Amino acid sequence: MCAFLRGVNIGSNKMNMAEVCDVFRREKVHKVCSMLATGNILFESRLTKTDLHAILEKGLSEHYGMKLYLFIKDEVEIDDILKSTPFEPNPDLQVYAFICESGFEMELMDRFSHITPVVDEKAQIKDGQFYWQVRKGATLDSGFSKILGDKQLKNRFTSRNINTMQKVYDRLISL
Repeated sequence: MCAFLRGVNIGSNKMNMAEVCDVFRREKVHKVCSMLATGNILFESRLTKTDLHAILEKGLSEHYGMKLYLFIKDEVEIDDILKSTPFEPNPDLQVYAFICESGFEMELMDRFSHITPVVDEKAQIKDGQFYWQVRKGATLDSGFSKILGDKQLKNRFTSRNINTMQKVYDRLISL
């Protein structure tokens, strides 16, 4: 499984990934490791995702003294995200998958429909998953990018570049 943490190493939320892994280990998950410095924590557990979510979010929040949010996906779900990517690979563009609570993809699409897209910017829902494509270097120019930092939505989603999702998946299947 992978826990995707929200807002890690952005602004004042600086976290050492080895320390985050230690928190996970204290919560009785196994084979814990991090991928990149963006809050992708891979692990194994026999607990349900619902139980893991509650236990890990609480453990991290208590350890860091602030409310932290995470979203858990298993290997099959990550593979589905990768297989459903609606945009063709293009070296000039970045594609993001939004990891969110069920149904929130519709709100994301609604918000996207109210902006004026920058060149080559698109959004699409496929198989219940929200994807966003934007030209490299233009992410912060997009009106939609403002949703990424919206503090009122921080408990509802996180996003990852599709290349990061592929690296996470490749690592998960090699464990």
